[in-house]
Amino acid sequence: MITRLKGCPVNRALPVVRLRVPTDEDAVAWHRVFGHPEVMEFHGGRPAELSVYEELTARQRRHDAERGFCLWTLLDEDDRVMGFTGAQPWPAEWGPRGEIEIGWRLGREFWGKGYVTAAARTTLERVRAAGVPSVVAMVDARNARSIAVTRRLGMRLADTFTSPESRREGHCYRLDLGTTD
Repeated sequence: MITRLKGCPVNRALPVVRLRVPTDEDAVAWHRVFGHPEVMEFHGGRPAELSVYEELTARQRRHDAERGFCLWTLLDEDDRVMGFTGAQPWPAEWGPRGEIEIGWRLGREFWGKGYVTAAARTTLERVRAAGVPSVVAMVDARNARSIAVTRRLGMRLADTFTSPESRREGHCYRLDLGTTD
């Protein structure tokens, strides 16, 4: 099946991706694939410690058990860990508190191949099926790649903010999933 990406002049087949609930081993894989400085440019600028990913994968397993969705490990057609995509409650005390945020992070070697768009579309289907009425995506205003993904997903810019941690401008994109309670 050929899927047309919004804003792209040609049709492009999206790659095959698989999402799974993160395992303990995925913490090590995420630590490895996110070790590139370009991957972390909008996430503090340097790789996080392994313990951060150990806690994050454990929290995602809890989210999946409690809500039916989480930040899933993103696998390619050869079952290589590429990163994550999924949704979780917005974790900060500022911003869209109480809302569900969709997000993604991909290892550098996998950029530009449509993996995030394919995985994010699957994520939207899953959170819609879980009864989530809308999602947000919080994106650094300089992150053109992630902004392009939000557009491909049909999200709209709803708000701008200044991150208390980085003091950088960010954007809050929203998407109504058309579900009812």
